[in-house]
Amino acid sequence: MSIVKSAILGLAAAVLYSGAASAQLEYYEDYEVSDAVWNVTTVKVDANMGDYYLEGLKQTWVAANEVSKKLGHIDDYMILGSDLPQSGDFNMLLIVKFAETEDLAPNKKRYEEFMKAWGDAAVDDSRKTSMELYPKVRTITGEYLMREVLMK
Repeated sequence: MSIVKSAILGLAAAVLYSGAASAQLEYYEDYEVSDAVWNVTTVKVDANMGDYYLEGLKQTWVAANEVSKKLGHIDDYMILGSDLPQSGDFNMLLIVKFAETEDLAPNKKRYEEFMKAWGDAAVDDSRKTSMELYPKVRTITGEYLMREVLMK
């Protein structure tokens, strides 16, 4: 490599390095995070078990989140499935959006309100599905509380 090329590459590297080193964003001035918080669960569903797992989720997780959403306990929820289910540590995301962190805290009133709306039969069915189906078809690989980063 010529001396000129080496000098140019060295100068480019120095500029890039100094730019990264001097980057100092200020919280609330340059960015902030949302009040809303997302609970994200990463799941590895076994090969060819996706439909079985989704069927169980529809009866348990989705149904419970629908009750929570109607009661105003959560803002929203979603399931994301990978187009490449056999790659990586997980192939499905279960996501629940809460308006703010305090909505995650234990709350007797919200609990009693949910249990009344959910019902004893649903509790029993959900418990049965969770104990009998889920261990056979999936592994939970992680759980995260995430906030949206809002750049200004």
